Amino acid sequence: MTPFDDTTGPQRPDPPPDPWAQVGLALTLLAIDPKGLRGLWLRGRAGPVRDRVLAALAPLSPRKLHPFMPEDALSGGLDLSATLALNRVQRHEGLLARDGVLTLTMAERCPPGLSVRLGQALDARPGLALVALDEAAEEGEGLPQALSDRLALFLDIDAFGWSDSADLTLDMPCIAAAQARLADIPLSPQALEQLTRVAQGLAIDSLRAPWLALMAARAHAAWRGAKALDEDDLRVGVELVLAQRARALPQDAPPEETPPPPDPPESDPEEGRDQDSQEPQIPDDLLIDAAFSALPPGLLARLQAAKAARAGAGNSGAGAVRKSLARGRPIPSRPGKPGSGARVDVIATLRQAAPWQPMRRAARPEAPAERLLLMPDDIRIKRYRDRTDRVLIFVVDASGSAAVARLAEAKGAVEIMLAEAYSARDHVALVTFRGDMAELALPPTRSLVQAKRRLAGLPGGGATPLAGAMQVAFDAALQARARGMAPTLAFLTDGRGNIALDGTANRAQAAEDATTLARAIAARAVPALVIDTSLRPKPQLSDLAATMGATRIALPRADARAMAATLGAALGG
Repeated sequence: MTPFDDTTGPQRPDPPPDPWAQVGLALTLLAIDPKGLRGLWLRGRAGPVRDRVLAALAPLSPRKLHPFMPEDALSGGLDLSATLALNRVQRHEGLLARDGVLTLTMAERCPPGLSVRLGQALDARPGLALVALDEAAEEGEGLPQALSDRLALFLDIDAFGWSDSADLTLDMPCIAAAQARLADIPLSPQALEQLTRVAQGLAIDSLRAPWLALMAARAHAAWRGAKALDEDDLRVGVELVLAQRARALPQDAPPEETPPPPDPPESDPEEGRDQDSQEPQIPDDLLIDAAFSALPPGLLARLQAAKAARAGAGNSGAGAVRKSLARGRPIPSRPGKPGSGARVDVIATLRQAAPWQPMRRAARPEAPAERLLLMPDDIRIKRYRDRTDRVLIFVVDASGSAAVARLAEAKGAVEIMLAEAYSARDHVALVTFRGDMAELALPPTRSLVQAKRRLAGLPGGGATPLAGAMQVAFDAALQARARGMAPTLAFLTDGRGNIALDGTANRAQAAEDATTLARAIAARAVPALVIDTSLRPKPQLSDLAATMGATRIALPRADARAMAATLGAALGG
C-alpha cells in the first residue's frame, strides 16, 4: 500500500514491522527533504549490508569525497593541468559549489579542519546534504561534533547481518509527490516547543536537535499524505533524530516542573475541534521512551565516550603540534597544488623537475629551449609545523589556612615557574583566593615583570574560597581554549575550602561546590595539577584531584625551588 491514495485520502502507514524497515524509512525521509534534514550519519563497517543502504541512495546521485581531499577540490581553484596545456589560466569548480548529496567516506577519520569546513558549507548552502559513512570500531571514535550536530538522521547498521537485511528501493514517484506536499505542511510552534522539552529531558545540549527533529516529523507527515503533524510524526522525529543525541537516561534527566494547564478560553466549539485536530497531543514522557526504545544496545555509552575523547583531543598540557601552510618551523615540502593559502616551494619544484628535462624536451622538440618544462606532479608545496600557545593558569591559595611560610614558598615556586614559562614563550595567568572571593589577578600574559609584581603584592589571611577559585580558573581555561590556546591548571593549596560559591561560610556546601566544578573540569578535559601544600595532607584534596582527573603531589616540607622543580616536571616544562 502506498502512503497516499488519491481516491481515499490520506492514510496512516503501518508502523515498521522490523528494525530494517526503519532504515528504509530514514532513507525515504532523507530523499524527501535533504534540504531540511541536512544529511545522514550512517554507522557501519564496509560490507554487503552497507552496500545495500548505499545502493538505495543511488537515485540521489551522491558525489564522493574523502577525509584528506585537498581544499581546492572542495572549493574550486586553479586547474594546473589545463592551465599548462592551454597556456592560460583555467579554474575548476569545487564539490561544495553545487547543490546535491555528498558521501563522506571514512568519516571517523575526518580531520577537524575539514569537519568545520563541511559544517560551514551545510549552513551556507541549503541545497547541500551529507551522508557520513562512519566505520568506527573502537570506543571514542566517531563523527566529529561539527558534523554530527548538523546531520539530522542516524543509523547504526553494525548489528544487521545479511539475513537480517533486504534490498532497499526508494519509491521515487511517491517521494516526488511527498516533496510537492512538503511546503504545505505547517511547522507547529507547539510541536517545536514539545520537541525542545523532550531534548532537554534527554540532556541534549544542541539547539539544532529539536529543529531537525521537527524537519523529520514534517517529512514523515508528507510521506504519509497528511496535511499536518500528528503524534506518529513526532515519534518518528524523536526516534531518528533525538535518540542518537541522548546524553542521559530518563531517570538521570533533571526533573521538570510542569505548570498546570491554564483554563481554556471561551471559543467556538468547532474552532477548538479544528485546532485540536491540527496539533499533536502526546505526553513528553512517551516521546522520551520512544527515543530510548530506538537506541541500539551500548550506543549511549559509545556516544558518551566519543564526546569525551573529542573534548580531550589536542588539549594536553603542552601546546599541541599542528601542521600549517603559513607559519611555524619549515618541514619538508610535499606534492600538491597551489591555491587556498598554499605556497609553492620553488627550489623543491625545480629540483623535482630538473632530472626530467632531457626526456621532456625529446618528447616536445617544439618547446622553446629557454623554457622549463613543468608537469603538475613537479609542484611542491611549502609546509610548516608549529605549536598552539600554552597558557599556565596558577591558582594560588592565599588564605589563612595556608600559613605565612607556606605562602612564601608557593610565591617563590610560582615566580621560578613564571621565569621558565617566559623563556619558553608560554602565557601565564594568576588566580588568587582568600577571604570570601577569588579573582583573576592576572589574565594570560607573557609579561614577566607584570606577573611578578602582581604575585609579590599578594596578601595572605582570611577564609578559603576554593570553589570560587576553581570557577574563576575554569572560566579562564575555557576562554583561553576558545582563543586557540592549550590551558593547564596548577593549584597550590591545602584544600581546606570553607566558603561556598554563594559566599556563605558553609564547609559542607563548599565541598559540594568544589566537587561539582571538579567534575566540570574533568568533563571538558582541562589538564590540571594539584600541589598539596599542607603539612598534613588530607584525603579530601586527594578525592578532589581524582574527581578532577588531576595529578596530585604532596609537598609538605619542600622549599620554593623543589616545589618549582616538581611543578615544572609535572607540567612537562
